[in-house]
Amino acid sequence: MRFLLEIWRKNMFNNLTERFESIFKGLKKTGSIDETVLESAMRDIRRALLEADVSLSVAKEFINQVKDQALGQEVLRSITPAQMIIKIVNDELIKILGSESSEINVSGVLPSSFMFTGLQGSGKTTTVAKIGKYLKSKLNKKVMLVSLDVNRPAAFDQLKILADKIEINILPKIENQMPIDIAKRSFEAAKLQDIDFILFDTAGRTNIDENLMKELSLLKNEIKPVETLLVLDSLTGQEAVNVASDFSKNIKLTGSILTRIDGDSRGGAALSMKSITGCPIKFMGVGEQIVDLEVFHPERIANRILGMGDIVSLVEKA
Repeated sequence: MRFLLEIWRKNMFNNLTERFESIFKGLKKTGSIDETVLESAMRDIRRALLEADVSLSVAKEFINQVKDQALGQEVLRSITPAQMIIKIVNDELIKILGSESSEINVSGVLPSSFMFTGLQGSGKTTTVAKIGKYLKSKLNKKVMLVSLDVNRPAAFDQLKILADKIEINILPKIENQMPIDIAKRSFEAAKLQDIDFILFDTAGRTNIDENLMKELSLLKNEIKPVETLLVLDSLTGQEAVNVASDFSKNIKLTGSILTRIDGDSRGGAALSMKSITGCPIKFMGVGEQIVDLEVFHPERIANRILGMGDIVSLVEKA
């Protein structure tokens, strides 16, 4: 696990980290920072964010917030203006990433349900199994997986293989049964088996269409999930942001999960997601194995992007 985390740390945000380091290196050489110097630095940061595939609206808001904070701050004698700006940028990064970790909701009447949504190829089915394993191993919950994808022939089989591997119940398949009927049957089975959480793997599409959203809306009304989670492939960058925007407009989401964080992603999806959907990133997939799942910690990600935790700590102490 530690090895995998090191891999994604080296890949994801790597270019953005290098750009920030270059910008702050230039600021450190400046004895004092006036509005002209700050304006130049903000232009460079804005360019770096856009190159990392951060949403234009998110990048613009970020720059405005940093600029307002920097111009309104009185610089302490024990630190330099550059150090103050690094701290402000760090704080704003944490804000757009979500401020605090937000784990899944495990409170409420049992059996509770989670509904997983997303496009085909986003890693949704594997993520369902990962969350099932997390609930079972970390929180000692009894879990059942349910495949609601009746369009893709291998959908149930794929989920069953994963369920068997992690020794978690899966609702048996009945041929030609519709998703709504499968959902109803799952609750009856869950009560008989004393299941704590039902995880619903919904059907995906290659693109967002009216039929997909109608089906998901009907299912959500039937399932009444405590969590409606959108699974997104972080490698698709701006496209993941567009997908998140479309899903959040049609279905009330409670959180998102980013997959393939271990890949060579530019990081824009992670930086844009909270602002675009209005709900937090809850988990990130850091590898292909079932155990390769981590709770999303905004502060750790921000520190990773800047790579200047020592300066941030210095300013906090001052």
